[in-house]
Order: sequence, then C-alpha cells, then structure tokens
Amino acid sequence: MSNSFDSELEDRLVRYAAIDSQSDADSPTSPSTGIQFDMLHLLEQELAEIGAQDIELTDYGVVLATIPGTTAGPTIGFLAHVDTAPQYNATGVKPRVIRGYNGGEISYPDAPELVLSPEEFPYLAEKVGQDIITASGATLLGADDKAGVAIIMTAARHLLANPDIPHGPIRIAFTPDEEIGRGVGEKLPRDFAVDFAYTFDGQRVGEIEYESFSADSAVVTIKGVSIHPGLATGKMVSAIQLASKVIATLPQATMTPDTTADREGFIHATDMSGDAAEMKITFILRDFEREGLAAKGRLVEQVCAAIQASEPRAEITCTIEPQYRNMRYWLETDMAPVDLARAAAVELGIDPVSVPIRGGTDGSRLTEMGVPTPNLFTGMQNIHGPLEWISVQDMAKATELCLKISGLAAMSTK
Repeated sequence: MSNSFDSELEDRLVRYAAIDSQSDADSPTSPSTGIQFDMLHLLEQELAEIGAQDIELTDYGVVLATIPGTTAGPTIGFLAHVDTAPQYNATGVKPRVIRGYNGGEISYPDAPELVLSPEEFPYLAEKVGQDIITASGATLLGADDKAGVAIIMTAARHLLANPDIPHGPIRIAFTPDEEIGRGVGEKLPRDFAVDFAYTFDGQRVGEIEYESFSADSAVVTIKGVSIHPGLATGKMVSAIQLASKVIATLPQATMTPDTTADREGFIHATDMSGDAAEMKITFILRDFEREGLAAKGRLVEQVCAAIQASEPRAEITCTIEPQYRNMRYWLETDMAPVDLARAAAVELGIDPVSVPIRGGTDGSRLTEMGVPTPNLFTGMQNIHGPLEWISVQDMAKATELCLKISGLAAMSTK
C-alpha cells in the first residue's frame, strides 16, 4: 500500500515546508503569527477539494473538518500542528528530495560546512534506498509537524476517495502555535467532539507515546538602579550583573537539557534580554513528575530570593505559569487508545515502542482536558535545526497506521 502514498506525501511535505509558518512566543495573538494563516487557509481549501465536510477555521485559529463514517464506530480525531519552531530560521525553506539514499554523508548547498552523517545519526543508516527530504542548510525543514499534516491529509484523501473502506466518523484538527505551548485552547475539546484522538507528531517508526514531560514556564524580571556610569559609585545596581548571578547560581553541570536524559527533567534558560536597568530571563521547567516539576520551580524562586537578599536595592520577581502536564496521568487509567494504536502497528508488521517524550504535544493538553490523545510517529528526525530530515517511506508507514487505526476502531464496535 505504501508505494501508492509515497509521491503524494512527498509532494505535500515539499509544498507545505516551503510555506513560512513560524510561531512567536512573544506575540499575544492567536495564532501568534499571521503567516500561520497561509497554511491554515491552504488546508481549508485542500480539505474542501477532497470532499471533507464540516470544514471550519475557528476564531482561535484551528482548522476542523469531518470525514463521515462509513460504518458505526467511535469518533476518532487526528491532529497535527501547522507552526514551525521559533528556535531556528524557518524563512525561505528550500526542501529537497534525495531519492534512493545511498548510505553516505549528506551535504547542504546553502551551508557547505554542514554534514548529515549516518555515523553520527544511526537511524539514517537504516534508510538506505529510501527517499530522504531535507532543507538546504540555511533553515530547518519543518517536518515538525508538516509531516503530520501531510500524513493526515493523505489518509483523509484516501478515505474520502474510497467510501467502501469501513471506518467510523473521523475528525481532523490542524492547530497553530503548538511549538510555543498554545495550540490547544479551552474551546477545542468541545469543538473537536471526539471520543479520543491521536497527534501525528512523533519521530521514529513504531513510536506510540503516552507519556510526556510536565511543563511550566518561569519569567524572572530584574530591575536595577540606573545612573550615569561616571556617577555610579555606590549607587548603580546593574540588572545585567544580577541576571548573570541568577544563571551562574542555578545548576550548570546537572539539571540542564544537555546534561540530562531519559526521565531526568531540567531547567532551561531560553531567552535573556534587556539592559543594565532591567533584564528579563525566560525559563522552561520540565519534569516527568509533578513533584519534580514543583521542585524545579522552587529552586528558581530560591535562587532569585538569594540574589534579591544580596542586593536589596534591586527588585527581582519570579513568575511561574503552568504549560502542560504529563499525559500519562490520565492515559494510564484508560489505555484503550494506546492499545488500539499498538494493535494497528502490529498488524502492519511494525514493532510498537513507547518511550517518554522529552517534550510535549498538543495531546498533552488535550488529554489533560479530557480527550485521551497519545502521540504517533511521523519519521521526522533532528527537529528544530538545519539537520532536520525525514524519510518519505516512514511517512507512508504512518499514513498506513492512521488508516489501520480507523478500520480497527470500527471493527471493535461490531
């Protein structure tokens, strides 16, 4: 079956990836960037062209649509996000297809110093003979998560073109702002109206994930005392120096993203901006357990309090806000969606693997809000950077999984 999807998936991902749709955490709007509408409006149009029903672009920037059921069954949702990560350049993406990958190093026309090596990334070595999509070296690719969009659109087109295939009602959602933790608003669970759902936002073939980080954000604001440096003796309080002390006092050799793995959480400073008068440091806090997440928040607060005590003339505040919680807390009480996906994978000859996600998905929030939503693989690798790549054939396996889940769910109700 997969060969019949390869060319469509390649075409869709190449087209979608070339559209700039980067999100922006500093923007208060929803979606956070107007350019995301370029993807959202395109998907509206394409859903109409393939015959989807109930197509809607909500006031909070989510495209919803229905594939009517051809038989009885639960209503299943499939989601992917249209935004690309703010961490790396996503403007002017030039996707390219390396057909029949030969197993060697991959170079980049716009960054001759870059090399994608199967020695450094062993999963690439498993893809000899397959078709690999990368960017040109100057940008990320955006397979995260336009591969998920392409997979869902291809599966939807196939089901709508073949009404003899038995499946229950299917709902589709394309969300904005997932990369900045704002893809799922309060209205979506009601508007989506599904029994359970899946995000296609995972990586290696076989990954069926039901455990994610729990996440908070922390913003530390430091107000110093500004005065002309020539007159500053005994009077100036530099916010830059105090910000540096906050960073230096927090763990450096442990509890950072680059020193942790597996089930270890971290404190990560993602942005620091300002001047001698006022500085702002933005952190993300991550842990798989509520207690560990709370402890990391307390540690940031304690460091801020200690620096504040050392310089009472400054004003240091720390504001911690929840982002999402580990989906395992809810899914472990009802593993039916996970078991269904595993059964579908096994029927396709795919070995299902469940590993904790060192990140989050829209499914983390949806699950917390009452819609069980595990995460499924797409094939994307090295996300959020210039070495991002994906195999077309991995995407085809994910498309087959989407279709198999739809069919097995309907069969289970008979």
